[in-house]
Amino acid sequence: METASFTGFIKTLFWIVVFYYAFRLIVRLLLPYAMKKVVEKAATQFQNQQQAYQQQQQTYQNQAQSNQKPRETKKVGEYVDFEEID
Repeated sequence: METASFTGFIKTLFWIVVFYYAFRLIVRLLLPYAMKKVVEKAATQFQNQQQAYQQQQQTYQNQAQSNQKPRETKKVGEYVDFEEID
């Protein structure tokens, strides 16, 4: 069985610190780029949903207008011209 040495512990601690700071540096550089892409994707999805909603509303309005029957004028009967009799 091997025993842990002090130099091995220091070496492991050193690598943990190096990886921690390297990770922080990478995240600090790449996170703004990733967030920009996420925001752009959300904006395009919102625009697509908005356009689909507007198209749906226009289709609904066109159907509603085409379903309306034109007003019919009331036909009471024939026109009769009366003359006055003295």
